[in-house]
Amino acid sequence: MKNLSLVAYLDIRESLRAKWFYVYAFVFGGLMGLFFISGITDSVVMGFTGLSRLLLVFIQVTIIILPIFILITTVKSIAADRESNVLEYMLSFPISLGEYYWGKLLGRFATVFFPVILALFIGVAWGLAKGGDHMPWAMITLYSALIFSICTVFLGIAFFISTLVKSHDVALGLSFTVWIVLLAFIDVALIGLMMQNRVDDGVVLTLAMLNPLEAFRIGAIALFDPELTVIGPVAYYLLDTLGHTFLMLYAIFYPIVLGTIFAWLGYIAFKRRDIL
Repeated sequence: MKNLSLVAYLDIRESLRAKWFYVYAFVFGGLMGLFFISGITDSVVMGFTGLSRLLLVFIQVTIIILPIFILITTVKSIAADRESNVLEYMLSFPISLGEYYWGKLLGRFATVFFPVILALFIGVAWGLAKGGDHMPWAMITLYSALIFSICTVFLGIAFFISTLVKSHDVALGLSFTVWIVLLAFIDVALIGLMMQNRVDDGVVLTLAMLNPLEAFRIGAIALFDPELTVIGPVAYYLLDTLGHTFLMLYAIFYPIVLGTIFAWLGYIAFKRRDIL
């Protein structure tokens, strides 16, 4: 555990020295500042106002920005160490492959998770200062769990890709491909399938819910709109099939399980492939 924590600490220090971390923190912090300046907490849209309105907009931004930031900053983690011979140098110390791999993953998780949660709590504190009635602990807890789950799944995917390729340029290309495919299958591709009427609606919706981005999106919407009225007739199928409670549990735990599986597959590939 000592070596694992040291590797995690070194990865955090490395991230803090990199420009991408400050860009990443500025994006989410700057978005919150932009929301405050625009007076979004004072507006009312579809019945959402105050903190609910702020968090609803923050969720919509997070679902687009967070995955791609995690992928492009993490997918070259091991690949770049391999190219620059840092991996060879690290393994010259009494550090096992498992300590190096899981230490890198834990360190990177801390650097991608903390800025988003910090921006979330800053936004909540501002909303309360602007006249919010009370701290919506249930909503904040569930949203924090959703952020945790989406960070886990994309970190797992990124580390899986990073162990399969030896060039960080190829890793970046694959990360963009994964992001575009998952983003497209939120709506565009699935709507096209349904319009062609070649696939049963239940199969299409099942495939949609296997997409971690879609699971995050549905879970986030369910926080503010338990009846899912904003997504139309699909809401009846989801609520009748899963129910609101199971839907929220699925949105939180499915990405965590999927990310853990990808991280473990990446670790297996890391041990069995040519390391250098």
